[in-house]
Amino acid sequence: MVGSLPVPVDLIGLLPKPWHEFVDLNLLAQISKNLTNSFIPEQQSIFRALQIPPNQVKVVIVGQDPYPNPKYAMGLAFSIPAGVAPLPKSLKNIFTELNNDLGIYRSDGDLSDWASQGVLLLNRSLTVESGKSDSHSNLGWQDFTEKIIQAAANNGAVAILWGNEAQKVSNLFADADVFNSAHPSPLSAYRGFFDSKPFSKVNNRLQEKGLTPIKW
Repeated sequence: MVGSLPVPVDLIGLLPKPWHEFVDLNLLAQISKNLTNSFIPEQQSIFRALQIPPNQVKVVIVGQDPYPNPKYAMGLAFSIPAGVAPLPKSLKNIFTELNNDLGIYRSDGDLSDWASQGVLLLNRSLTVESGKSDSHSNLGWQDFTEKIIQAAANNGAVAILWGNEAQKVSNLFADADVFNSAHPSPLSAYRGFFDSKPFSKVNNRLQEKGLTPIKW
């Protein structure tokens, strides 16, 4: 704070430099002006998903917005900090499908190891008000993140799109590179998410493209 006036968050300064050429920095400056002081995740985690250089993104998993629970939100879609329990219900269902698909059992909700292998865990909105899901969807984040998704698609990335909101960007990818299903939330997981086998399908596609599969 300077006097009684809040200092805008410097989103341009926080955005990793390799992504600057792919996004609308004027839009990001506008989002900065409209971002209130009360949001999650913390400033340094807003662009955590974009620590991956653009040319290293192999898979894009699209979420809606950060978990509205401060103890969960950490800048990677669907991920939570290491050691935090219980798992969010959607993430628990993701792990159930992972186990059914590939026989891999995960209990910790930190997906940083996926990100380190080139999995872009990107929410369409990168901030949210604590306790209020979808509260920052009117700030322009979707237009900003669409440019990021477009850049990854243009570079040949494979997409996992869970639910109707994520599937709005399916047209950005080649048909053979998109794996759609219902969302893993408890409301829809039994409507096509379970038994969709996204992890094995993506790895098969990566191998077809001559790329190393992900260690999920």
